[in-house]
Amino acid sequence: MADEALFLLLHSEMVAGLYRAAEQGEGENGRCTTKLESMGFRVGQGLIERFTKDTARFKDELDIMKFICKDFWTTVFKKQIDNLRTNHQGIYVLQDNKFRLLTQMSAGKQYLEHAPKYLAFTCGLIRGGLSNLGIKSIVTTEVSSMPACKYYLEYSII
Repeated sequence: MADEALFLLLHSEMVAGLYRAAEQGEGENGRCTTKLESMGFRVGQGLIERFTKDTARFKDELDIMKFICKDFWTTVFKKQIDNLRTNHQGIYVLQDNKFRLLTQMSAGKQYLEHAPKYLAFTCGLIRGGLSNLGIKSIVTTEVSSMPACKYYLEYSII
């Protein structure tokens, strides 16, 4: 339980620190999002490498997505993804109805504009993990009501 609290605090401080530096003229907000996603990408690569070292090869991308939604998400966020959907044309939608990194924020509509900066690291985390599993992807996110969020994964197999 202590490691979860530390992760939440570290993530919150990473986001706040990068955006604080941008406000003081040391960067731009768009660069902060890119930097957070890059950090998440590297962490995702390392985590997937560690989690799959004793696992059999995956049969197809659906097995990979199931692994991401169940095992990977459970290890990182202590719960499974609530919903996984696909259009069978290269897009998966992962929905988390109570995303841990957003539960600390108020559920009011005024905080919806701040939510994407708290999701950039996770977009990178997913993209990095998929990259190490041989799937090139673009990960975007949407928040319509707090603390629920959706991740859209457009992918192609490398």
